[in-house]
Amino acid sequence: MVRIEFSKLRFLVIDDNAHMRRILRTLLHGFGAREAYEAEDGASGLEAFSHYLPDIVITDWAMPIFDGIELTQMIRQPGANVNPYVPIIMLSGHSEKKRVTAARDAGVTEFLAKPISAKGLYERIVNVVASPRPFIKTKTYFGPDRRRSVNPNYVGPERRKGGKADIIRQVALLDKVRAPGG
Repeated sequence: MVRIEFSKLRFLVIDDNAHMRRILRTLLHGFGAREAYEAEDGASGLEAFSHYLPDIVITDWAMPIFDGIELTQMIRQPGANVNPYVPIIMLSGHSEKKRVTAARDAGVTEFLAKPISAKGLYERIVNVVASPRPFIKTKTYFGPDRRRSVNPNYVGPERRKGGKADIIRQVALLDKVRAPGG
């Protein structure tokens, strides 16, 4: 597994549950993060996003004012924010396939079901740092490529149909946070 220097990453944790924010902050600090900012709802989360310019956003799904899906859609608006490409890790106590699909379709980068584990959170962070997926821009979607792997010979029912899609390659955060000798 890739070793990264968490001290060089800036996190924003958005959750209406103070206990969950504390758990996440404790885990992030345990991984070595120094900057972990918090917000208690989607509105203050969007404000904190603009103020702190995080490298990674960790947000709950169900929150007051606007939820994690609405927050993701606002962050992903090209031209509306400083960094619509920021990795977003969505947390939810509901992990049914339709929920995961809705999060993915909103532009979430990774999904993590509650109750979370340190290992699960660490793996999601390493994924977004070391293996950023390219972004796709179509008439109806802007966000990380929803496919985990691409087989150019695939012709099955899940094959993307429709108009032209712009593919925007992402620079890995890995160069910013590679641990010495890692």
